[in-house]
Amino acid sequence: MSLLSFLFRRNKKSASLAKQRLQAVLATERAARPPHYLPALQRDLMGVVQKYVKIQPRDIRISVERDRHQAEVLKVKVVLQQAARS
Repeated sequence: MSLLSFLFRRNKKSASLAKQRLQAVLATERAARPPHYLPALQRDLMGVVQKYVKIQPRDIRISVERDRHQAEVLKVKVVLQQAARS
């Protein structure tokens, strides 16, 4: 092995580490920006729920989160107002 090849040899572990770091950066970028379909999904859900109960647009909250296994989880929260009791 020549002196130059010894000094400039590449460590195969560094490529694997760089790949893992890039995946972590991309996952963080995706988590920071909500998917483009959320507003349309919220409108569709509102239309379906309004068939059964009266709600306002502010009563539906949709979010995308990651669980501990890094799987994406879609969370939908619908706040139902209490009906006036007679």
